[in-house]
Amino acid sequence: MAVQEEVFFEGGPHSGDLVLNSFIGATLVGLPLFVGALVRKLWVHYRITNRRITVIGGWGGKERSDVIYGEIAKVVMVPRGLGVWGDMVLTLKDGSRLEMRALPRFREIYNYINERIDEKAKQVSGPIAKKRRSAQS
Repeated sequence: MAVQEEVFFEGGPHSGDLVLNSFIGATLVGLPLFVGALVRKLWVHYRITNRRITVIGGWGGKERSDVIYGEIAKVVMVPRGLGVWGDMVLTLKDGSRLEMRALPRFREIYNYINERIDEKAKQVSGPIAKKRRSAQS
């Protein structure tokens, strides 16, 4: 008997990431940023459900990472693109990390993930700017 998963978000990186990096890519220094954004737009796909987070990526979209909420030790998010999209890093209990770049609706996604992780992980998770301010206090 298969367990039904409810999809909260499914899609690729925010288009604004590619647009912004194409302007930056007009310079020789910004060219690697443009190539990175283009590769993300072509081959990265996110799927966030009530049971797991799936990231499909890699060259040609051939790599897949699945993480269940019980494996997450910490979630950190960073707004980008004037806060329209953002990056998120999931630190797992085994110490490995899963990066999700240029996430659209990243605040909603962060809140959704944060509702499903354990209390210890919630205490150490949050926006990177919040962590820096509390460390300076």
